[in-house]
Amino acid sequence: MLTPNDVAASLDAPGKGLPKTELWIARIIVGWRARRASREESVSLFARERQEIVRLARIESDEEGSRRVLIKRLRGMEDSSRFWSVFMTLDHLRIVNEGTAGLIGQLARGETPARVVGTADVKPSPSADISVIEQFEHSCEHFEKTVAAIADLRTNLRWPHPWFGPLDAAKWHFFTAFHMGLHRTQIEAIRATRKGAS
Repeated sequence: MLTPNDVAASLDAPGKGLPKTELWIARIIVGWRARRASREESVSLFARERQEIVRLARIESDEEGSRRVLIKRLRGMEDSSRFWSVFMTLDHLRIVNEGTAGLIGQLARGETPARVVGTADVKPSPSADISVIEQFEHSCEHFEKTVAAIADLRTNLRWPHPWFGPLDAAKWHFFTAFHMGLHRTQIEAIRATRKGAS
């Protein structure tokens, strides 16, 4: 029987990225949506995804929510990210939300971040448990408060996303909300796969 380490070792290394064609398509679609999204739309999208993610996570017991499940790779997701638990997914979102809140604040102040963060830097802890729900909620509150305190998110200064290139604060705002939706779909897939296997 395969162990979790065996399964993880069979996947691409963290930071490998998306297949080239898929990445090219994603850059077009996400870039187009980011340019068109208003601040209000990004705020609303983030809030809706937050609410649904918390609803799904609160249904989980500590044991079920901590169990890693191998799902089919979703479009927009690295191969290395498809063997997570529900709580690992929230931990990843917590890391990203905290990081992008700080980044958006820096861009709004005209400050250049110390380094570029890659996708391998935001992978979750395999030991994430039910306590991550509250940590995720705190990261969302921090993100929302940071954005609300900035008058103009259309910053002159931009900072590169590892897949989508240089983004201003407004585009980082949209991307963070969009990213929540991608991983809400992942949580749904984890739950469906686990149910189908039982």
